[in-house]
Amino acid sequence: MPWVTPYQLLWAAIGLLLTISGTLVEAFVTNSPWQWSQQGIQPQSLGVTCQIGAVLLVGCLGGKKAGAIAQIAYVILGLTGLYPVFTQGGGWRYLLEPTFGYIIGFIPGAWLCGWLAFRRKPKLETLAFSCTIGLFAVHLVGIAYLSGLHLLSHPGGERALLVGAIEKYSLNPLASQFAIVCAVSLIGYILRRILLY
Repeated sequence: MPWVTPYQLLWAAIGLLLTISGTLVEAFVTNSPWQWSQQGIQPQSLGVTCQIGAVLLVGCLGGKKAGAIAQIAYVILGLTGLYPVFTQGGGWRYLLEPTFGYIIGFIPGAWLCGWLAFRRKPKLETLAFSCTIGLFAVHLVGIAYLSGLHLLSHPGGERALLVGAIEKYSLNPLASQFAIVCAVSLIGYILRRILLY
C-alpha cells in the first residue's frame, strides 16, 4: 500500500489552493434570516480570513495525510518566496513574524482534524469536534512559537508584551474562528454525505 494515494494527493492539492485563496478572502456572517424582510441582508465581517477554514476543511474531506501534505506544501511555498502566499508576503524573513507559529500549527492542526474526522462515520458533531481540536492545535503551536520569539527578543522577560501578543493573535480571533469551525463542520458533513464517504 503506498504511503500516499492519488486520492490523498488530489485532496492535498485542493487543500493547498483553498489555503492560499483563503488567505485573501475575509470571513463574513449576515444578520438573522428572520430580519432579512425588514432590514435586508447585512453582511458583517468576522475580522478574520477564511484561511483556518480551508485548513480544517481539507482535513475533514481529505483526511490526515492530505491535510498535512497541503499545509507542508503551503509552508514550503511561502518560505521559499517563489509565490508570496502568506498574509504579508513570504520568504525566510517570515520566520521572525509572530504569526508564523500559527502557520506552522496548520500542519498538526490539519493532521489532527483529518485523523479525528475519519475515525467514525461522518456526523456533524464529530466533524465539529475534529475541527475544534485542529483549531486548538494551531493555537497551541502558535502560542509556543510566540513564547520562543519573545524569549529570544526579550531575554529579561516583559511578560506584558507576550500576553498582549497572545491576546492579539489567539484570544481576539478565537470567537470568529469558532464561527468558521461551525461553517466548516456543516460544509464537510454535507459534502461527505454527497460524496458518500
